[in-house]
Amino acid sequence: MHFYITGDTHKKFDRVETFCLEHHTTTEDIMIILGDSGINYWLSPKDEKLKERVARIPVSCFCIHGNHEGRPWESPADYKLVPWHGGLVYREEKYPNILFAKDGEIYDFNGKSVMPIGGAGTVNKEYRIRHGLQWFASEQPDDTIKQFVEQ
Repeated sequence: MHFYITGDTHKKFDRVETFCLEHHTTTEDIMIILGDSGINYWLSPKDEKLKERVARIPVSCFCIHGNHEGRPWESPADYKLVPWHGGLVYREEKYPNILFAKDGEIYDFNGKSVMPIGGAGTVNKEYRIRHGLQWFASEQPDDTIKQFVEQ
């Protein structure tokens, strides 16, 4: 098992696909996506085409949500919380290699503990709304998440 880290993909997985093919990855390997994957951008069936594409990439995508995308618990998709590497992740049964971190969970990666907290301040909220772009009110962790993380 190998771990790889990349930044925002913003719905564009070409470089992830290329990397995985060049390095002969498998779904036992983990690609940590720090920020906007874009997988839940529309919170509608429009996201399915991208999920189908990502599910064919030979790697497990561990997504730490950024801004500019909806959270799995907001999605109409069938996400369930399931155990993974010592913590809980959001996963759809039909896409077992697409995983979303739960804020404040502690994951074990080969003896190293990792606690992701997603989200980012959106300084361009008004711009995005004005131009008909997606904006999600949940971009900042709420008080429940903050209390969970503090515990």
